Amino acid sequence: MEDRRPGGRAAGDRTWRGSARLAVGSALGFGGLTFAVDWDAGTLTPARALLWVLLSAAILLMLLPARVTAGPGWLAVHGPLRRRTVRTDSLVYVGQYGDVAAHLVLRDTRGNRLELDPGVLHANPLLWHELDTGVRRSLERGTLRRGTEVLARLGHEIDDTNARAVLEESGLT
Repeated sequence: MEDRRPGGRAAGDRTWRGSARLAVGSALGFGGLTFAVDWDAGTLTPARALLWVLLSAAILLMLLPARVTAGPGWLAVHGPLRRRTVRTDSLVYVGQYGDVAAHLVLRDTRGNRLELDPGVLHANPLLWHELDTGVRRSLERGTLRRGTEVLARLGHEIDDTNARAVLEESGLT
């Protein structure tokens, strides 16, 4: 499943490193501030230090974004605790739930399921291209029966966003 793109690399989320740095910085900032306040108050004990470390680790786990990668025929979401992969060339279902914090749900013929933030696809045209190519193969094979309207809408949103960005960069708007 670790197919590689020409050049030896899978397509990945370009914004992940910045988001991960923010999560690590936030967790370290929380830990540092709680240690400093506890130290200044004279109440820092080994048990309280352990509590602050555990709370900082929990904050890191909550804020650390999932890492999304894709290659020919597959899409993977690497969370802090597990990795989920679907075959995009044999999808059976694509759905979207939620309005404010929407999630895209993909399910393949092998029963694998993953969720991802559609914003990742908006920010990463290569990921969208890999998913779109796999979806087209699923449609050709007849496995994808539910969710084509979700992908069509998402594709139009991504194309509109990219077109606006190109027009703004060229000074035409």
